[in-house]
Amino acid sequence: MAQQARNIEFLFDVELEVAVVLGRTRMLIQDLLELTPGSVVELNKLAGEALDIVVNDKVIARGEAVVVNEKFGVRLTEIVSPLERVARLRG
Repeated sequence: MAQQARNIEFLFDVELEVAVVLGRTRMLIQDLLELTPGSVVELNKLAGEALDIVVNDKVIARGEAVVVNEKFGVRLTEIVSPLERVARLRG
């Protein structure tokens, strides 16, 4: 097991893009072009529903929005199990 840990240590410095997804929607190009300041875009999630934490387009966790030193952050409430993550990679 120690040998296995040493074999992946080189990955520790690899940077990944992490995004927190509030929600998604689909829009026609015409509707997109009609957006103006003050427009409201309705998303597919309900208020209070967990946010998705995404790495390389894969959900790895869920959480809730928080404010830390006047910046938005996310408190993790659920980590997607390794088995579920592998299943999502396949399909």
